[in-house]
Amino acid sequence: MVSVIGSWMQFTAQAWLVYRLTRSELLLGLVGFADKVPVFLFGLAGGLVADRFDRHRVVIATQTASMIQALVLGGLVVSGRARIWHIFVLVTAQGIINAFDLPARQSFHAAMVAPEDLPNALALNSSIFNAARVIGPAVAGVLVALIGEGPCFLINGFSFMAVLAGLLMMKFDRPRAGGGDPAPLDSLVQGILFVWRNPPVRALMILVGLVSLCGMPYLVFMPVFAGEILGGGPRGLGILTGCAGMGAFVSAVTLARRKSVRGLGRVVAAGSVAFGLTLILFSLSRVFALSAAILVVVGFAMIAMAAATNLLLQALVPDSLRGRVMSLYTVMFVGMAPFGSLAAGAMAHRLGTPATVAIGGALSAAAGGIFANRIPQLRRFVRYPIPESAVSPAPESV
Repeated sequence: MVSVIGSWMQFTAQAWLVYRLTRSELLLGLVGFADKVPVFLFGLAGGLVADRFDRHRVVIATQTASMIQALVLGGLVVSGRARIWHIFVLVTAQGIINAFDLPARQSFHAAMVAPEDLPNALALNSSIFNAARVIGPAVAGVLVALIGEGPCFLINGFSFMAVLAGLLMMKFDRPRAGGGDPAPLDSLVQGILFVWRNPPVRALMILVGLVSLCGMPYLVFMPVFAGEILGGGPRGLGILTGCAGMGAFVSAVTLARRKSVRGLGRVVAAGSVAFGLTLILFSLSRVFALSAAILVVVGFAMIAMAAATNLLLQALVPDSLRGRVMSLYTVMFVGMAPFGSLAAGAMAHRLGTPATVAIGGALSAAAGGIFANRIPQLRRFVRYPIPESAVSPAPESV
């Protein structure tokens, strides 16, 4: 909780710093691209590492690297030496770290709880993440307005000490070992083939990729809405981001109360459609209070879609493939966003930010509608849990 609050502070301060230095929607999109494209490029390798090495140690290494990145960025900003190229380099470095951190953390959850408790544990984890998403931006908005962006980065860097302390206190009786595993290429192909040959998993991956590509770039443009369209400044940015986080927190808590993953397919579809439609409403609003209220629903719908997808995938995947399949989920959910940010930045430069967000919302809602129409066909392929026998043997080297 402490660490994720710091991460959301950094996210909010970083967006405002880029906007303050450049006043460019295109550069906001480019920074979003640099932040997430390493996940697209290296996410599958991250999943392979998560399946072949001790996930506990991998997470410790990636969290330590994230701490160093935040402290370096904070030092540059506080000293007044930060330039836009520094931000690009450090944001890209964090993206590479995330490419290995996210699959390892997603699959590491299964090592900490009993299988029957995993859906609830994942939902509770999402609740903590989104509670921090309310607190972090609100604190960052106040700090940026009072003393600038630099302290937000430094606070985030020191906050990693909390998560590292927790990780170092964990003890596991059976460390993972990579001996006897197939060749790396074969292992990657094995995970991809499992996803492709499993219609429900494939459909979930395609949907989350489309929503990420079309709808998630709205986050990149929050400084534009807060600064120019709604006139809220850095505090307004913190409030708007926090409102989306509030809706996401409520959504995650609601999912945490579920006793089973059954019926989550409808939640995924409804969340995608609602996310898209409320993004359209947000793009049309010019009243700050109304925009903040709409973002609560946007956050609720977005997490309903993303967290329900995560829960379904965790239930549909055998543990031996968990790291690789969750790395594919990370690539689709996080790794597709930079291409959306890049395209949205160029589109906003020509059409304007509100129109760009509205188009992304319409496409997200359409993708959710198509998925909803396919749910009856997909149900006959679903079994809970997926046995290890469902894992296809790795293909021969090619």
